Amino acid sequence: MPDLFEQLKQKYQPVLTKIQQEGAELQNLNLDGNQLYLKATAVSEASKNRIWDAIKAVDPTFSDLKHDIQARQGAQDYTVQPGDNLSKISKHFYGDANKYPVIAKANNLDDPDKIKVGQKLVIPAAA
Repeated sequence: MPDLFEQLKQKYQPVLTKIQQEGAELQNLNLDGNQLYLKATAVSEASKNRIWDAIKAVDPTFSDLKHDIQARQGAQDYTVQPGDNLSKISKHFYGDANKYPVIAKANNLDDPDKIKVGQKLVIPAAA
């Protein structure tokens, strides 16, 4: 039979998967007494909220989980991926697709529709 750490890791695997999907940084995952301790830094407040939703979907009481999930502060870099557009990037970082002009302005983009895969963008901190 798997030990408690492995059981809890398996139970919260959807959360660990969501952390990875969100591009968050998992800084710590271990057993603290009878609870799984998880520490992560999400790329944004919106991303942090999606991770939080994943936790509640696994176990609304999360009594066997201690967590410290922070949202990264300040501007950050982002590399455009295939299928990206500024609205999609804005939704990911800000939780609102309509905030794409903030990204366009920060990167001096004359035409927000003309971003290229591999292009580096500065994503300003959410206001």
